[in-house]
Amino acid sequence: MKITKVEVQNYRLLKGFSIDLEDELSLVVGKNNCGKTSLLSVMDKFLNSSSPHPFSFNDFNLVFSDELKKIIEEENIPEEYEAKGIILKLFIDYDKEDNLANISKLMMDLDPENNKIVLLFEYILTTDDLKRLKIDFVKLKKQNKKDSSFFLKNNYQKYFKTFKKTIDSKNKENFIDLEKEKISLKNVINYKFIKANRDVSNKDSDKSLSSLSSNIYEQIEADEEHQSKIDEFKDKLHETDDSLNEVYRGIFESVIEKVRKFGGIKPDDTKISITSTLQHKDILKGNTTVLYNHGSHELPENYNGLGYMNLINMIFEIEIKVNEFKREKEETPADINLLFIEEPEAHTHPQMQYIFIKNIKNLLKDGVDTDHKLQYIVSTHSSHIVSESDFNDIKYLKITNNGVVSNNLSNLENEYSNSEDVDKDKIEKSNFKFLKQYLTLHRAELFFADKAIFIEGDTERILLPAMMKKIDQENSDNPLLSQNISIVETGAYSHIFEKFIDFIGVKSLIITDIDSARTKEKMKEMKEAETYEDLKKKIGQKIRISDSDAFITTNDSLEFFYKSDKLEDFRDKKIEDMVLIKKEVDENGNKIKKWIKDKDGFLVCVYQTKEKNLGGLEYHARSFEDSFFHLNHQLIIDNKDNFKSLKNKDDFDDITKDPYDLAENCIGKKPPFAIEILLNSETGDATKKDFSNWQTPDYICQGLLWLKKD
Repeated sequence: MKITKVEVQNYRLLKGFSIDLEDELSLVVGKNNCGKTSLLSVMDKFLNSSSPHPFSFNDFNLVFSDELKKIIEEENIPEEYEAKGIILKLFIDYDKEDNLANISKLMMDLDPENNKIVLLFEYILTTDDLKRLKIDFVKLKKQNKKDSSFFLKNNYQKYFKTFKKTIDSKNKENFIDLEKEKISLKNVINYKFIKANRDVSNKDSDKSLSSLSSNIYEQIEADEEHQSKIDEFKDKLHETDDSLNEVYRGIFESVIEKVRKFGGIKPDDTKISITSTLQHKDILKGNTTVLYNHGSHELPENYNGLGYMNLINMIFEIEIKVNEFKREKEETPADINLLFIEEPEAHTHPQMQYIFIKNIKNLLKDGVDTDHKLQYIVSTHSSHIVSESDFNDIKYLKITNNGVVSNNLSNLENEYSNSEDVDKDKIEKSNFKFLKQYLTLHRAELFFADKAIFIEGDTERILLPAMMKKIDQENSDNPLLSQNISIVETGAYSHIFEKFIDFIGVKSLIITDIDSARTKEKMKEMKEAETYEDLKKKIGQKIRISDSDAFITTNDSLEFFYKSDKLEDFRDKKIEDMVLIKKEVDENGNKIKKWIKDKDGFLVCVYQTKEKNLGGLEYHARSFEDSFFHLNHQLIIDNKDNFKSLKNKDDFDDITKDPYDLAENCIGKKPPFAIEILLNSETGDATKKDFSNWQTPDYICQGLLWLKKD
């Protein structure tokens, strides 16, 4: 038996939210404030709280609150009004191997093909209660002119009610009221969680781990598996009591004699004894210390690093929760046991995060017992945890205009393999395999980014932070370096990420090269006398964009996103005319998703454009290097000896050599050249700014300025 899906309505950011759960681990990821903690919280309030009003006014989704205020202020109740409020639905699957005793009263029918139960939890305002609310609001408004917002905030508990039901998955009106029928869910679902703000510190007075050892003892005391050890522990305590009684007689002899001398009505009325009564439940509290080995020494827990303490604390907490799921000796565990672990990465360094996620499945694989599995949700902001996780376990949460949505990363595979073209389908599956490996091994931080920059290689990676700083120095609003931007090297394969970019929906900038080249047709026209083999070698051969036979781009990403390889479709274009969005369009009667131009889109490719240098000379570059040389020729000449990676440095003094020649003949290794640009950059002071002695190519500037905007 398991929970397969959770739906939430109108709770904080979760307006109309749905998430699928895996049989064991569901890893919930997403950037900050996308609803991960809200998911933990709403389940706790519905499943564990005994209060008829478990929610505060601030728990209501803001859109729902505004909608409710509008209804209250209207003269009449809308005809289409139905009970509204915070709602949680749990979709449960069971099979013939499960014990159905606890859920038999929850079943809506006995159809053997129907193996699903839907539990509905509501904190809602019914139509009748809305009528009462409106009457009371009108009275109050006449008395003191308070608005609906003030009234709701202070009085909502008088009108909202909690309901627990099991419903027909196809017809919500067909339900069983669990409260009226006195049907308990105690033996159906047991939900527990470990929050991120764990009570761990490394202060000298802290013994949080040691105190947890007593909690673990209390959990396992009634466990038959440990009974022999528990009995041995009690026997040792009894022996210790006898020994301590002899010691106590000596220690307390004087005071006992003084008490006896006070006398009473009869002799020995005030004769007392002090004996040892060690209690096995209390002996661990305050009397145990967790030690860790450091070489040949054992040191107290608070001498350990906070990361290790947090990891150990989490394992202790998990052990406690699992034993709580097992319940007392005579009790049977619930049918469904769900554990939510929030942000296990807190205070831990990357290596520990790897260790945690790699071992969590082994730690919990035995479940509660042989008959009861354990489902567990782990929420995280850690790219290190994601990188070591099973791709199919990941649930990606993102904020859209309609609220928070959850997407299964496993669905991406379908996106990459739905082509009727066999060859294309093969390529797409290969692309998905590459994406899957690349994301988990290298760039899992994309899951937590607000924006992304896709670059070709080391040169851009090294220089981009400096270029971003230059932009921020000129435009102080919303600085790029303060934004949550992930920079990803994709080589010439950024188009492979297109479905993933659409999937996560983050604003994305692709920085690439225009890669001008000859065409086959133009080569035939110009080189009629050449053999086919000679011609084939030159087809697609790189060439200056200004040359008369430069007609195409060989850049796969430009061709993919803009569906053209003709240079005329890329020359002299403004960035706002090249912004893209992926939308469903009708093509020959079929609905397919395509990248189309839209100024309000979230992706754009930037490439070299025609621009003037400080000397007024206009030039259209083909690559980053010749663009940089065009704009910063003087920088190289002034610091020629410092650019040790450059070859043929005298070419910079040759006026017959254009930037294309310099890029072709003078660049040795690109990464050292990029580093040397930084080494030869000016450092800012009161009169100048950082990196002010060189210019950033305009296409990169325009791209960064576009990305900078919200």
